[in-house]
Amino acid sequence: MGEFSDDFGHGMDLSIAVWPCLKVAMGASAGHSKDNLKLAVSAIILAALALSLSDAIIKSISVSFPLWQIYVLRSTLVLPVLIALISYRNPGLSLMPAAFGWSILRSGCLAIMWIAYYAALPHIKLSVAAAAFYTLPLFITLFSAVFAGEKVGPKGWVAIALGFAGVIVMLRPDADGFNRYALLPILSAILYSLAMILTRTKCATENPMVLSLVLNLTFIVLGGLASLGLLVLDTSPQDVAANTFLMGDWIGLGPKQWLALSILAAAILIGSTFTAIAYQSAPSSTVSTFDYTYLAFSIMWGVVFFAEMPDLLTVFGIAMIAAAGLMAVRK
Repeated sequence: MGEFSDDFGHGMDLSIAVWPCLKVAMGASAGHSKDNLKLAVSAIILAALALSLSDAIIKSISVSFPLWQIYVLRSTLVLPVLIALISYRNPGLSLMPAAFGWSILRSGCLAIMWIAYYAALPHIKLSVAAAAFYTLPLFITLFSAVFAGEKVGPKGWVAIALGFAGVIVMLRPDADGFNRYALLPILSAILYSLAMILTRTKCATENPMVLSLVLNLTFIVLGGLASLGLLVLDTSPQDVAANTFLMGDWIGLGPKQWLALSILAAAILIGSTFTAIAYQSAPSSTVSTFDYTYLAFSIMWGVVFFAEMPDLLTVFGIAMIAAAGLMAVRK
């Protein structure tokens, strides 16, 4: 895990192949008067592909590459590209979102979401992390009822019960092999659901690239503060050795590390922009149906990068979660 996989180069080819699709984002206008389902579906599938590849790479390098350094350097690479794209396509557009407070709250939810999710990756299989994370349509159903006054109904409650039963089957809390880190992606799902509801309800008129800009600035601020905090805190060598990904010192960068950062920067640019486009362009519950492609992509990357083959009970739990999510969004 300390070295990059031989398949790592495939990720670069994939990122380069989808890069031209950013032209869609450059031409997309926020605040559609009518929902655009085709745009939403295309955007969320592309975002899921990019983000699942990013997560696989981060899992691959997590032993030697601290998260806070990734946060700062990855987004530092993204910012000038975003600003150039915004200036080229929308000259004169303010880089300050109109719904500033809601955009900051949305970005905070997403940044903390990824901290929780990434913290789990060194300790559990990518497919398990992805399945636990994709309880999110269940939380979207719940939050839509709480915050938007939508009725859940019998089918909705059955879906929620089925989904959490799938989580129990997959995580096996009574089994000797239970891994508490598998609970972190569920926390991520809660935060992601809140962020996407904010995208749809409070940030619907924002330019998607401006939202991406705010998110990447949030990554830099959080990464910088965490790095400074670790310098001030008196952490023992034992604690650092036990959790290098969250507590390790910044490392010197060679060609492989810069290659990883470049791919991660492209992935977060594509993922963050097209996620915003998708959830602005169609109802959250509808987009969530196709957001499940992340689960399939993660299983694929788990096989390609780590030769991770989920056992039958895990597959059964994943299927229950997927069925519950589809039931929830179809409702």
